[in-house]
Amino acid sequence: MVHAEAPSVVREATRASVAPVPLSEITITGIYEVSKILNAPTRLETTLSNVLNLLSSFLQMRNGVISLLADDGIPDITVGAGWNEGTDERYRARLPEMAIGQIVATAVPLVVENVATHPLFSYSDVAALGATPEATVSFIGVPIRIGARVVGTLTIDRIWDGRAVFRLDSDVRFLTMIANLIGQTVQLHRLVARDRDRLMSESHRLQKELSELKPARERKKVRIDGIIGDSPAIRALLDKIMIVAKSNSTVLLRGESGTGKELVAKAIHQLSTRAKGPFIKINCAALPESVLESELFGHEKGAFTGATNARKGRFELADKGTLFLDEIGEISPAFQAKLLRVLQEQEFERVGGSQTIKVDVRVVTATNKNLEEAVSRNEFRADLYYRISVVPVLLPALRDRRTDIPLLANEFLRRFNDENERTLVFEADAMNVLLGCGFPGNVRELENCVQRTATLAAGPCIVMDDFACRHNECLSAMLWKGHADIPAQRLPEIPLPVVARPAAIDATKDHSVVRPQVTVPAMPAATGVLEMSERDRLVDAMERAGWVQAKAARLLGLTPRQIGYALKKYDVEIKRF
Repeated sequence: MVHAEAPSVVREATRASVAPVPLSEITITGIYEVSKILNAPTRLETTLSNVLNLLSSFLQMRNGVISLLADDGIPDITVGAGWNEGTDERYRARLPEMAIGQIVATAVPLVVENVATHPLFSYSDVAALGATPEATVSFIGVPIRIGARVVGTLTIDRIWDGRAVFRLDSDVRFLTMIANLIGQTVQLHRLVARDRDRLMSESHRLQKELSELKPARERKKVRIDGIIGDSPAIRALLDKIMIVAKSNSTVLLRGESGTGKELVAKAIHQLSTRAKGPFIKINCAALPESVLESELFGHEKGAFTGATNARKGRFELADKGTLFLDEIGEISPAFQAKLLRVLQEQEFERVGGSQTIKVDVRVVTATNKNLEEAVSRNEFRADLYYRISVVPVLLPALRDRRTDIPLLANEFLRRFNDENERTLVFEADAMNVLLGCGFPGNVRELENCVQRTATLAAGPCIVMDDFACRHNECLSAMLWKGHADIPAQRLPEIPLPVVARPAAIDATKDHSVVRPQVTVPAMPAATGVLEMSERDRLVDAMERAGWVQAKAARLLGLTPRQIGYALKKYDVEIKRF
């Protein structure tokens, strides 16, 4: 029952001879606390169990049970206070079958002052509820609805001792409001689960189609403009692009920085039925959230300071075409919720506008971030992850397709010659230098290396000594501590960090700010690769992350503050691009 004497805070106030808290205020407090629990990102059964635990603070109740029905009317989830795996049957035994059936059939609350004398309660129901001649048990049950359909019940029982004054009408109203909130939460969980199952089913179907294709060697080789290579890894990627481009499914491109994600996204667009439509791209990490919202959704005149004219956003510009969202893993949790609606409904409103705009856009996203770990840390929404990862496409790193290095290098040199009216070629020993490099920056770093070397080459041919790494002047070579005569090999992975304890505090100094000592994680030794110092490992991580401290911190498993201390400790100059 909801009344002024129930909560502990009110009991304390009564002892102090203070006027009791109004009934309406207690009800509002209870609804507010329940809504906070229902909004928590936890498993549905755990959420419902926490609601029942809280209700015991606002009602004179002994037991509470929430029972949800499947589409066929059979109980699907049965939860009580203190729920855990395997307790469904125990709570289900407390539910009086005929009473629950009447609540579901009539969609009307049921109030019973004494279950032992009511015809809807059998002898076994009375025993399960613990009613005896000495203990009178009362029962309240309310329906849980989604729209007009009853999908479950919320029931409580209590012992009436003959002295307590029960306000059954207030209790029923309070429980009905809680049941309505539960119904909305159940509906949201079911919609997300249904959407996730559909997306996973579509993904499995496409994966099955890919697996049923003949091996690449038995088919005619696929050629896509701009994508160069003939290695097994790149052939498999090209075959996958050809299949994926035929559908309108959302694609998530996964791969390290510099592997050509934008090039693949453009190829998917050009090979699709949307090829005649626009191909619009945007880097989500390059813009702050407020600017990104205006760029994607557009804005109306006067929506903010400087908005002198209405402007279409990227979604609107990409109508009937493809929108490429690069670095999708870097958007904030708040903006993730806004993006989810557009991806799901294909409709939005401009910033400062109220008119809903409907578009037909295929979305291709890309990231070099581990989204699965981000979801587990609640940094990336699970529902958005399932929405964008319908068809994941993994782009191979250059170290996994080394046989493509000569093809790529010759193509980059040809472009340089065309732009600069030169006729440079590689000598055999020069190509061996490229084959021996690690290229942690992948194809982008290889292109920069070729252009830099060609620019500085003095003769008609590029020879071994023309490369900066042969003179210890190549930053990338210094980062991975490689040499031109070392055979091609996979770069060792960066392990988890080891953070040292803070240095001892000197009582004679001001320690209002104590800076922790940070140890950059060690690089495991590998055949032919020299052991790297802590400073070199730090610079290596920064180079891989494009000199973005937050990304480098994630590579090393450090916090942004820790990597900031490390950069100061080793006097590493930050590069600005």
